[in-house]
Amino acid sequence: QVQLVESGGGWVQPGGSLRLSCAASGIAFDRYAMDWYRQAPGKQRELVASILRESIINYAEAVKGRFTISRDNARNTAYLQMNSLEPEDTAVYYCHAQVQVGTVRFKTEHWGQGTQVTVSS
Repeated sequence: QVQLVESGGGWVQPGGSLRLSCAASGIAFDRYAMDWYRQAPGKQRELVASILRESIINYAEAVKGRFTISRDNARNTAYLQMNSLEPEDTAVYYCHAQVQVGTVRFKTEHWGQGTQVTVSS
């Protein structure tokens, strides 16, 4: 059974930091690209950051310089370090895993259940 379990969300004041974790089980983790998405109330889900199998990394413009994505293949875990958080970062954050071969992503994908991040004073 495939599971992606996020943790590390919560409430933080503006300027604060949180570190999200995504623990994967039931998949060959090192064959997957790992992404973090977020969805704020009334908005569409958006891609925040991606880390490919070769540790190639991409970020959304809104989080560049503040967020850092990483992965530990030995622990089957992906991370999202979020610094200098802003109220606009408030959202449910989702972990996403998708099979990657070379530069091509395939249809096999999995989602976590999401973790709430709230940034307010």
